Amino acid sequence: MDELLSAYLHRLENTRGASPHTLRAYSRDLQHFLSFLEGRGLRDMAALTPRTLRAWLGTLDERGLAPSTIQRKLSSVRGFLRHLADEGQIEANPALGLRQRRRPRHLPSVLSEEEIASLLLAPDPSTPLGLRDRALLEVMYSAGTRAAETVGLDRKDLDLAHGVARVLGKGRKQRLAALGSYAVKALEAYLDAPDRPRPQRTNPDAVFLGQKGTRLTTRSLERIVARHVLGAGIHRHATPHTLRHSFATHLLDRGADLRSLQGLLGPAPLVATPVCPHVPVGRLREVYGQ
Repeated sequence: MDELLSAYLHRLENTRGASPHTLRAYSRDLQHFLSFLEGRGLRDMAALTPRTLRAWLGTLDERGLAPSTIQRKLSSVRGFLRHLADEGQIEANPALGLRQRRRPRHLPSVLSEEEIASLLLAPDPSTPLGLRDRALLEVMYSAGTRAAETVGLDRKDLDLAHGVARVLGKGRKQRLAALGSYAVKALEAYLDAPDRPRPQRTNPDAVFLGQKGTRLTTRSLERIVARHVLGAGIHRHATPHTLRHSFATHLLDRGADLRSLQGLLGPAPLVATPVCPHVPVGRLREVYGQ
């Protein structure tokens, strides 16, 4: 079964352009699923039945996992079984018709414009790391970039003269993201700082670096944002994705139309733009009518 899993992950990487983060998540979920099957003495995927799948879902529920986590794991298994059916490894997909609990929908967290202003001023620009952190925050709020898109930026992706950044998004899809004047100035100050960390040979073109010269990770970025949220006196949870939601909500509230907003956020179904609940219904109707 490990060979079947390896083949599936290879397909995700080469035909769907799955990111390393996505591949690790799929691999982790599916390895846990295969361990469950082996624990029940099932070593042939052709013998898998809907009843076994329901038993597996039951163990996840007994562990007290969040509905969103169970949904993610089930989605991983669905895709894997669909792949096996397409490849003729199993006669039929036993996950077809398998019902799942509806996951509760939560409104995304959004900071007010006043909170964003405080957050952007939180880093100390007199230090190299402060310059880096201010540039990070300015870019995420100015361009609405995801965490992985932000830390993945290379010097060649930046056109500061025109205020544009080339971003590699989900599914390895590229888009041009707008950089406002504050983001451009913050990037210039950071990149021109003589005492900023020097990039290592493994990532010579990376924009955002840690103290040792390696490219920042998304986990490091989460910690940086959390630290400055506290420093700004914001007493609620906020992540890099909070800045993306705030960027979208503030633009929409200031008059951006939904289609333009979709282009700025990157290629995704319009229904996946999770900002509407924070905007007055009247404003949404006006934008929708336009």
